[in-house]
Amino acid sequence: MRNKSVRGFKMSLILCGLAIGAALPYPIAAQSPDLQQKVAEIKESAAKNKQALAQYTWVEQDTISLKGEQKKQEHFQVRLGPDGKPQKTPLDAAPAAESGEKEGRLKKHVIEKKTEEYKEYAEQIKALIQQYVPIDKDAIEQARQKGNISLGTQANTPGEYRLVISNYIKQGDNLTLVFDKAQKALASLSIATYLSDPKDAVNVTVQFSSMPGGPHHVSGETINGVSKQLTIAVQNSNYQKI
Repeated sequence: MRNKSVRGFKMSLILCGLAIGAALPYPIAAQSPDLQQKVAEIKESAAKNKQALAQYTWVEQDTISLKGEQKKQEHFQVRLGPDGKPQKTPLDAAPAAESGEKEGRLKKHVIEKKTEEYKEYAEQIKALIQQYVPIDKDAIEQARQKGNISLGTQANTPGEYRLVISNYIKQGDNLTLVFDKAQKALASLSIATYLSDPKDAVNVTVQFSSMPGGPHHVSGETINGVSKQLTIAVQNSNYQKI
């Protein structure tokens, strides 16, 4: 009888443990204290930096190239909105309307149609990347809880470390953060993601700079829409406190 009681008690503990595990929002992944400490460091840096950047406005220049040929350059006044995402106001004047013969207008219509196609594609890519940059501390924490973060070393740069996050926004995407320990800020960021289909790949590299006495910010981005060979080169400048 005693053995049956012991076995029954052990089985109750096992069932209780399974019930608790099923109630948890994410599986508990085995994570080293070092990884947890670095994730906490990046989350703190991201939160403080986003708060500081909300006090600034800046100018963004977007240069769009298709198959290596520059197609368009745009300028925006930018600031972070209440949701922490960039809000952009165009700075360029609207192009003047042109008149011409029927043949000229037809050719112009064909060119405009092709232009609208790559512009729409470029806007889709821009909207996608705004989900990744600036990085969000809550999204990083969710990735940590799901066990989607791994720790690596940055070659030839002992003052930096690298975190690799998988399934950050989309299933199968990849986000690599390089963190400068001395500056306590991101040094670079790379993203491998896609639009609606994984075959429509979008690759991004992001570089950061610091303002004297101010926050860390994105100084430049290179966004590649692989399927259409479209590249958007982004340069940020003229940061002013609001």
